[in-house]
Amino acid sequence: MTVRHDEAAARTERARAIGLFRYQLIREAADPELSSRARGRLVREIAGCEHTDPTGRRVRVSRDTLDRWIRAWRRGGFDALVPSPRQSGPRLLPAEVLEMAVALKRENPARTATQVRRILRAQMGWAPGERTLQRHFATDPLIAAALGALAAGGPGSEAVFGRFEADRPNELWTGDALHGPRIGGRKTYLFAFLDDHSRAVVGHRFGFAEDTVRLAAALRPALGSRGVPDGVYVDNGSAFVDAWLLRACAKLGIRLIHSTPGRPQGRGKIERFFRTVREQFLVEITGESSSEATEPGRHLVGDLHELNRLFTAWVETVYHRRVHSETDQAPLARWHAGGPFELPTPDALAEAFLWEAQRTVTKTALVSLQGNTYQVDPGLVGHRVELVFDPFDLTTIEVRVRGIPAGIAIPYRIGRHAHLKARPETPPEPPAATGIDYARLLDGAHQAKLAHETGLDYAALTGTDAELPGQFDLLTGNEAGS
Repeated sequence: MTVRHDEAAARTERARAIGLFRYQLIREAADPELSSRARGRLVREIAGCEHTDPTGRRVRVSRDTLDRWIRAWRRGGFDALVPSPRQSGPRLLPAEVLEMAVALKRENPARTATQVRRILRAQMGWAPGERTLQRHFATDPLIAAALGALAAGGPGSEAVFGRFEADRPNELWTGDALHGPRIGGRKTYLFAFLDDHSRAVVGHRFGFAEDTVRLAAALRPALGSRGVPDGVYVDNGSAFVDAWLLRACAKLGIRLIHSTPGRPQGRGKIERFFRTVREQFLVEITGESSSEATEPGRHLVGDLHELNRLFTAWVETVYHRRVHSETDQAPLARWHAGGPFELPTPDALAEAFLWEAQRTVTKTALVSLQGNTYQVDPGLVGHRVELVFDPFDLTTIEVRVRGIPAGIAIPYRIGRHAHLKARPETPPEPPAATGIDYARLLDGAHQAKLAHETGLDYAALTGTDAELPGQFDLLTGNEAGS
């Protein structure tokens, strides 16, 4: 890859980080359930505080800016919060600009060529002529179908979305999460990625949390065995807008697309797949392992490993080999027909799934991460550096300056060996019980002390049948001894 391409990738990554920073600031205030008064109060609180931006600076954001970001997010979702990368290099190739124009038209068939040209100029700084755009729109069958449906609806009709399908395998994957059964009293979640063209399940995994670590456990094997898609289409859930996913996609050259809130087009395929999972797989199992007998015909799942093994068997032997009702082909056969697919190298895949944090080196050449302290090259004192690491192993940290390796961070004081977000799938076994009842030990010592010092049988005074003079009896309403 050339230096120019590296610079463009870095700019894109910085733009995504800025978009994530903006989203984290407004996500609570953008809740549609909030009243105007509550939203105004929350926005004022956010504007009155300092925040750390992606470069590490402490900044304040005005109320007007926060309101503008909220409006942008409501219109266009997460992508609307990502600023346009600076166009310091040559303009995009005309073919890439035209592909963007077609995507804008497909997204909203009511847009005219003039409007699409305005959007392109605002986004990219340049756009082809209106006649050029119209010619390309006329040759796209999806746009023609959508325009026909829109015209048939007439004025005032509801929005009509054309039926989209990727032209080839690995052009677009769609990812989402499904709430699964309970295993050993714990809720499970299924992360799955579906190839839009073939409907093949390219990656999947059940886990005990709906977080970025479990998402990575589903996506990384998919990329290593199925290849790298051109784009991944996801919703705005917290796992899908995490900085880790933005970095991984940027490293592998994947276009990360977030759906617009309230506009569900393009998500129907994976939602239909999840419905099939419920009706054909989950109905056959139960997640609770107990001594009670299971219902006839249902399999008792004992642990998460077994649940994933059973689900893989169902996907590969049933779902992938049955003819799909819309494509008239088996999903796996249709996916293989588009191959072979280039796989990422193990080094590229490992690099993409590392995590990254930015820190400023102190005067004593130290940096901190997750409560740990590390020694770095003294020549980096005062510099802003990137700490690149495996979230499950905080003992090995690579130091980089603007993407250039700058040595290894040597552990100085280690208290945590894994990132706080990298929670293990299986909690540690509880410690063995000692059998010591501390409260009863104290009680026994107290009884012995009283008996030795006073000669009284304190147990008799406090026994269940003992009555002290003046004690109120709830049953008779009288005092004992009266």
